[in-house]
Amino acid sequence: MFRVGIDVGGTFTDLVAVDQTGRVTLAKTASTPADQSIGVMEGLALLAQSCGRDLATFLGETERMVHGTTVATNALLERKGARVGMLTTEGHRDVIEMREGLKDDRYNLRMPPPVPLVPRARRLGVRERLRWDGRVQVKLDRASLDAAVRQLKQSAVEAVAVCYLHAYRDPRHERATRAAVAKAMPGAYVCLSSDVLAQIKEYERFGTTVVNAYVGPALSRYLSRLGERLASAGYRHDVLIMQSHGGVAPIGESVRLAAGAVLSGPAGGIAGSRYCATLIGEGNLITFDMGGTSTDIALLERGEPHLSGERMIAGSKLALPSIDIHTLGAGGGSIARVDEGGILHVGPESAGADPGPACYGRGGTSATVTDANVVLGLLDPDNFLGGRARLDADAAQRAVGEIARRLGVDVVTAAAGIHRVVDTNMAEGIRLVSVRRGADPRRFALLSFGGAAGLHVTDVARMLDISRVVVPRVASVLSAWGMLATDLRYELVRTHVGEVQKVGIETLRRLFGEMEAEGRARLGDFAGPVTVRHAADMRYGEQIFEITVPLDGVDLTAADAIDQVVARFHRRHEELYTYSAPDQEVVLVNVRVAVVGELPTVPSEPVREAAGSAAPLRNRRVYLREWTDVPVFDLDRLAPGAEVKGPAIFESATTTVLIRDSERAAVTPHGWLDIRLSAGAGGWEGPSVDEI
Repeated sequence: MFRVGIDVGGTFTDLVAVDQTGRVTLAKTASTPADQSIGVMEGLALLAQSCGRDLATFLGETERMVHGTTVATNALLERKGARVGMLTTEGHRDVIEMREGLKDDRYNLRMPPPVPLVPRARRLGVRERLRWDGRVQVKLDRASLDAAVRQLKQSAVEAVAVCYLHAYRDPRHERATRAAVAKAMPGAYVCLSSDVLAQIKEYERFGTTVVNAYVGPALSRYLSRLGERLASAGYRHDVLIMQSHGGVAPIGESVRLAAGAVLSGPAGGIAGSRYCATLIGEGNLITFDMGGTSTDIALLERGEPHLSGERMIAGSKLALPSIDIHTLGAGGGSIARVDEGGILHVGPESAGADPGPACYGRGGTSATVTDANVVLGLLDPDNFLGGRARLDADAAQRAVGEIARRLGVDVVTAAAGIHRVVDTNMAEGIRLVSVRRGADPRRFALLSFGGAAGLHVTDVARMLDISRVVVPRVASVLSAWGMLATDLRYELVRTHVGEVQKVGIETLRRLFGEMEAEGRARLGDFAGPVTVRHAADMRYGEQIFEITVPLDGVDLTAADAIDQVVARFHRRHEELYTYSAPDQEVVLVNVRVAVVGELPTVPSEPVREAAGSAAPLRNRRVYLREWTDVPVFDLDRLAPGAEVKGPAIFESATTTVLIRDSERAAVTPHGWLDIRLSAGAGGWEGPSVDEI
């Protein structure tokens, strides 16, 4: 039997199949942005062929399929979501436009405010009002509601976001509104703020609910198409969808809470990174996922990523719990350009999957990072995707040549400059992620994955004085592989504001118990082991922002349980901000529960037998400050224990890895590369800024 992970990226769709012995089979195919399910089915056919089966037989032997998709992400980023209407408490329809009164760049006086996902004409007030404590101040006015619903129907909206004031305390008015909308507009996608994010702070709750309504119909249509294609091809089980918080959920739950899949793909990479941390015995990792369109960076401390409920994506607030991932517009398809001042920039614009980099031969003419790597000899034009595709080296030369002309340098210097600029951008991104949390990146190992990362990761490590880089054999498809190491997970939150000592342990126990029961109910007939994790959002009395404090390990039945909770907050505050104030009162804002249904763990990659070769396949002439003959090794044939001193190139069907002078790669028992950089080997073996 097989378990299959699928990660749809902006350029490629990655697929992984793992059998009961742990043997991993990889496949990579071009993404099909117009309908991602087409690329998924093409990839599954390729994966089946690699496993020695036809597609129907392969799908019949597949017991679990986990899918990370960018449908919700793209709908939000490209502003191609649903036509949304919003119903809200009379007098509060401008909350999502007023936001918090701040701009993304507060010092940019000319910066226009983000355009809300719902224009003012489709944001309608309804006469009703709940007080902050949940008591009804103004009953839901049926005439006002019916008039608003009629107006939305006339506006031909596809989705309706219902966002009433203080609905997190009592959802009765929102639920009555949903019934009215469903009766008048059958087939419309309707979501309630009390279902999407049942917590205090109106802007966060309203904004997240609007995002949910905006991306929900597109995700629903896509998953329906995919389900139909899979069923007709012979797949008979559920498809689990990767969620932004690092767990998975069935299709029905994913459609209901569509905003939870906005970071679906990158979260799979973090799930895989957690699993990698256990295999290599290194809990402090910086994840470096460089694909065709972007680079995703996250921090793992003691093997666990950080969760955040404060994200702005494409100008929209998303306050659902999600892994704290920093995304940069830097990938293999990132486009290089020269501004009017003669300065070289790389990204954030990307050539994507279509037309892609110039060397793909699909009509692209802009110079990209991939084109630069072809010019430098780092990519073999005749051995791309394991020989299934050929790169057009002449087209890459022409594209980079245009950049060289504008810079007034030769083509090779321009290509090396593109390489260096994108490396610098990514190194700065890592500094932001680590230093922002008070973490010294030199204490961490860099985990490299994504199809484009291998040619850049040691350069980035040098810039940060990181001495260890790990490249899994499944690096190019690690997000897809990592999805098979996830669990069913439901995140619940409930607001209960009050000083912690006055709230008391009995109230905390009751809240946690009720939320745990709700989470277990969502698991339905799940028969596996269940883990429950507790956390609380707390702040000091004079603060306006709270921090999330994990409470796992706190004995809620102990006599000093409240003191343990308060001590956890002081300690976490000091970790984040280097100080605490034990003499100040601690205020509880939200309680959180994660109910996790533990799925059977995907077997780790089997330990390789000693048979293999440490001899290079051939030499290739590449540019490393000067043209050099560099040995090229087959990554899939290297024997465990083999050591290779740089410079060297390692090739597999889906990725290429470069190590430079003063770097040494050892092959682990699983066939991974464990690369060590010499102390003080910082710097970059390319042209200086003056040369560019």
